[in-house]
Amino acid sequence: MTAHGEAEPLLTVDDLYVNYGSIAALRGVTLRVDRGEVVAVVGPNGAGKSTLLGAVAGLVRPRRGEIHFGGKPLAGLSIEDILRVGIALVPEGRHIFATMTVAENLQLGATIRSDRPAIAQDIEALTGRFPILRARWRQPAGRLSGGEQQQLAIARAMLCRPTLLMLDEPSLGLAPALIDQVYLILRELHAQGTAILLVEQNAARALDFADRTYILSAGALGLSGTRRELLDHPDFEAAYFGVGEPPPASPP
Repeated sequence: MTAHGEAEPLLTVDDLYVNYGSIAALRGVTLRVDRGEVVAVVGPNGAGKSTLLGAVAGLVRPRRGEIHFGGKPLAGLSIEDILRVGIALVPEGRHIFATMTVAENLQLGATIRSDRPAIAQDIEALTGRFPILRARWRQPAGRLSGGEQQQLAIARAMLCRPTLLMLDEPSLGLAPALIDQVYLILRELHAQGTAILLVEQNAARALDFADRTYILSAGALGLSGTRRELLDHPDFEAAYFGVGEPPPASPP
């Protein structure tokens, strides 16, 4: 568990509000990820989990609140600039380009970089870690299985050399054995120093993996803590399933 009194914050989200028209998707969300930490956000469908990652990645524009990375605000930065400062997102559904080859998909991950020799070295290292990508190098990515596509999406994101890797539902649609494989890869990346912000509907998997977990329901954060702290809390199930008092109304 990360000791927040000593750890340096990497990502801070303060009082974040996001609306889609008149619908409040996020309501005053505040969280942090420290350097080298794994943080999970869990909750039911429609809780706002993907919106939260989209706001950090620059895909969604907040109505109110602040996001800082490495102590610097992200407001006003383009998606490409956010990639350059060290944040990479593996989106829900992976979003690989099915008609492009595995090689071409990977090369897209390095488009923000100009250090060609280092890119080649990183691709060599990543295809060593993900041998199926080397084996399918010239094949269209659409022919990969769901688990193989997830490996491709993670490898593509890692080519940005992120300090923070964000993943949106990495286990979605995968068989249990493939989920185990994906999480093994994430553990290896974390062991090498990459901080991870993970959105998961599979609460048990997220709690086992993360240093700390936040519960998001109806756009508002409820409980947070370590696996043991949350499982021991009498309100854990109510918080996860959104039972009880509604979140505060969106401010004007």
